[in-house]
Amino acid sequence: MSTSVSASAAAAAALLPILTGRRSPPASRVPAMATDGAAPDAGSKNKLLVFDTKEDLAVSLAKYTAELSEKFAAERGAFTVVLSGGSLIDALSKLTEPPYLESVDWSKWHVFWVDERVVPKNHEDSNYKLAFDGFLSKVPIPPGQVYAINDALSAEGAADDYEACLKQLVKNGVIAMSAATGFPRFDLQLLGMGPDGHIASLFPGHPLLNEKERWVTYIKDSPKPPPERITFTFPVINSSAYIAMVVTGAGKAGPVQKALSDKQTSSDLLPVEMAVLHDGEFTWFTDKPAVSMLQNK
Repeated sequence: MSTSVSASAAAAAALLPILTGRRSPPASRVPAMATDGAAPDAGSKNKLLVFDTKEDLAVSLAKYTAELSEKFAAERGAFTVVLSGGSLIDALSKLTEPPYLESVDWSKWHVFWVDERVVPKNHEDSNYKLAFDGFLSKVPIPPGQVYAINDALSAEGAADDYEACLKQLVKNGVIAMSAATGFPRFDLQLLGMGPDGHIASLFPGHPLLNEKERWVTYIKDSPKPPPERITFTFPVINSSAYIAMVVTGAGKAGPVQKALSDKQTSSDLLPVEMAVLHDGEFTWFTDKPAVSMLQNK
């Protein structure tokens, strides 16, 4: 793939031909996302892709991710990828198979988590364990380039430690910085959304939604167990170069409708509605049940 900006911006568009006849075409309407009553920044691009099956979605997500890996490895010599938990890891399954297992330059990957539960790494609630079992153990990313939390620390200590790790990697040139925001600019964040519209460990109505200084913070009263977690803040999420928001299933149709509706207002925003890139490309990877409440879908 070309490493030019114009080519990379077309990465998601390039997905269309490979699934002709096997999925519905992406909705033509661009997501109308806003935060604090403001429209997305002029440099931000938003796309909505709708797939017939989870298999089709996984095929496209693998192609999209592999193309971005090639782009950033060529441009920066590193590819910084942020993972989340839940069904996102299953959606990455095609990357562990040919041709990507052989063609992707895994040595350039640096892997992070948008949020993590403060539990041991071998605990069933650990996002690290979920990612390791389903993805990381199947691809040859150097272990030293997989940045898990220090699970021996308290929630507050783990958040401070993870932020310090990120700041060191910025100094080392592994993680880029956003000139526009002054926050780290990850190449790709692969995110999911809960049925309540939460992303990372940023939950509706929680004070952490308003955190504007920290890179990484902690929560000790998560409405979803386990209660203690660390999480990226919105300034970090919104400074990304690319975000893939992977959302499937009818159980998430309500928040999808609210996030993508033309009638969006700035009052009572769901966390997913507050994910607005300052200068990047935001692509929704969805299925028909997830967009079933949208008009003109």
